[in-house]
Amino acid sequence: MIPIAVPVLDADEAEAARDAVLSGWVSQGPQVAAFEKEFAAAVGAPYACAVSNCTTALHLALLALNIKAGDEVITVSHSFIATANCIRYCGATPVFVDIDPETYNIDPACVAAAITPRTRAILAVHQMGMPCDLNILLPLAEKYDIPLIEDAACAAGSEILIDGKWERLGKPHGHIACFSFHPRKVITTGEGGMLTTANREFDQKFRLLRQHAMTVPDTIRHGSRQVLFEHYSDVGFNYRMSDIQAAIGRKQLIKLPGFVARRRELASRYAELLSDCPEIGLPFEPEWARSNWQSYCVRLPDSVDQIALMQRLLDRGIATRRGIMCSHREAPYSDGPFPHNLGRSERAQDHCILLPLFYQLPESDLVSIAQALKDELAQGTEPIGLPHYARA
Repeated sequence: MIPIAVPVLDADEAEAARDAVLSGWVSQGPQVAAFEKEFAAAVGAPYACAVSNCTTALHLALLALNIKAGDEVITVSHSFIATANCIRYCGATPVFVDIDPETYNIDPACVAAAITPRTRAILAVHQMGMPCDLNILLPLAEKYDIPLIEDAACAAGSEILIDGKWERLGKPHGHIACFSFHPRKVITTGEGGMLTTANREFDQKFRLLRQHAMTVPDTIRHGSRQVLFEHYSDVGFNYRMSDIQAAIGRKQLIKLPGFVARRRELASRYAELLSDCPEIGLPFEPEWARSNWQSYCVRLPDSVDQIALMQRLLDRGIATRRGIMCSHREAPYSDGPFPHNLGRSERAQDHCILLPLFYQLPESDLVSIAQALKDELAQGTEPIGLPHYARA
């Protein structure tokens, strides 16, 4: 079986985790602090704050902007449901807009049309590691004085051309950027997330709220030569990363440039192997973007049944995944209202599949995947008869 993804973990990470365990400090501590400093330096951010996952990062980002009930946050439905959920956590309303059909990222023209007096933030997703068009989104957000949050869950190591310079996502370019270290991402800590910002007050709020709004962190209490009592200034959360995770993350971060270079090679090779099959829509990388290729997404012909094709590939030992989900089709959001057309988002979910792409993928498997996809498209697939979004 060729899996959809495999994390790259070896003796370096195992030894780092072992050292953290044997240190006696396994919760949030010195390894977390070191990981934050190194991640900030790697992306060019003044501040970085580690948390338990990207969902909690997004939640803290919205709380730092004081998003609350009655507010609207413009975002995409075409994303993992956590993007919408974190808005609901604040009592606010996600206003879903459509995507650019080439990059699968938020369409800036749709954002402009969705702005109302109740709009309090724009939450843009760098989907599958492909940078969204910040060169348009940033001036738009500035024009209307609306904060921009970047959901960079998939985008560690991706770069964008800004003012003639290549810069890593996470610098940040908007107000706050949020990353994931889930095993499907380019670097992993098992679970984990990170917020980056240039705003010191935001960073202080992240750090307060991630640890139950505790005024004196346990790291300070344990190192103090005087008795200290903490207070709790707000309703906070347990959104901390552990030192074991951070120790692994520090090793992964060192390897990030190599991981990205290899994934870019694999994406380029896929494009070569599939170039003689014009009915397959290959992913598009704008000239101002350098994706980390967290996922490799191809668009199928409209006449091909997505799930039947995926099953046929699975029968041949090749795991795939459907196109990125649409949150508005899931029960918590299906009652709408949907004032903006989401047809391109729905079409991407129904007619795209993700092919295996990971650092260790050998050339022989890459060739086999491409050939199997072309073979199955040539044979055609029989539709199963259920709406694609309703299938497991």
